[in-house]
Amino acid sequence: MLLQSLLGEFEHEVTSTRKLLQAVPQKDLLYKPSPISWTMGELAQHIATIYYWYAGTLTKDVYDISADSLERGDTLNLFEQNVEKARTALKSITEKDLQQPWTMKVGERIVLGPMPRGIVARGFLFNHIYHHRGELVVHLRATGNRVPGMYGPTYEDSAGGK
Repeated sequence: MLLQSLLGEFEHEVTSTRKLLQAVPQKDLLYKPSPISWTMGELAQHIATIYYWYAGTLTKDVYDISADSLERGDTLNLFEQNVEKARTALKSITEKDLQQPWTMKVGERIVLGPMPRGIVARGFLFNHIYHHRGELVVHLRATGNRVPGMYGPTYEDSAGGK
């Protein structure tokens, strides 16, 4: 039951994430709201990269993120490639797999876990993306760019934004 819910949410939110990444203009990739913030381009790349982490998170009991060899590149292409990997990983697991303990490491250092994989899927994968999408919305608005509607009309689409 949980797995079906995760799959449904995944597919719905991929569409929203795609819209948001498509709204990032080349001219504003280097914008950052403060010296300690990521640039808009870095933030978009990070969001696309999180989808890459689904496979390691969902198919390995211990995921060493430092062992990844993710290639960087065009954000939308990276996003689409990683979504396919994430989708495949989500479709390969069972409800029982969601109960299994999972740990994330960077080399020998444990950075997350152990905890049930289902909790990690929600907190580390899904919610992590939502958090950074919110940041990206702020970046877009701060640079005068239009924010796409992800859950209905945006302020810009409403009477108040016209």
